[in-house]
Amino acid sequence: MTLQQWADNGWLEPHVTSAEEIANLLAIVDRDLSDAGEEISADWRFGIADNAALKLCTILLYAEGYRAARTLQHYRTIQALPLILGPKHRPDATYLDACRKKRNIVEYDYVGGATDDEASELAAFVVELREKVLDWLKQYHHHLTKSPG
Repeated sequence: MTLQQWADNGWLEPHVTSAEEIANLLAIVDRDLSDAGEEISADWRFGIADNAALKLCTILLYAEGYRAARTLQHYRTIQALPLILGPKHRPDATYLDACRKKRNIVEYDYVGGATDDEASELAAFVVELREKVLDWLKQYHHHLTKSPG
């Protein structure tokens, strides 16, 4: 499927972004990556790193002119990753969706669902994904990488 087909299905809505909005989302990613390295529980570190990953996927959608509709918003934001970066990133979306599910469990259901290794692995993945997203932005939407003001 394409993003346009997703929009036709009502899964995405049009969204006009700006360099300022993208910069703000990247600032959240950087904050979350910093916070995920702090001396807090593995559950919270995992959740914070997951939030950073979600923001990177949001950046991709926004740059393409869309935002996920409210229903299944996080799921669709993550699943758009290979539609935008290419099918070789399908395993990345699968991994991030598993992380999304785990984050929901450790945030809402019980303590201790994430290990230190899982939190560190996700944070390292997000660091790599951040670079891929920035490279993609520079290649396809360079006007969104300019600092506002």
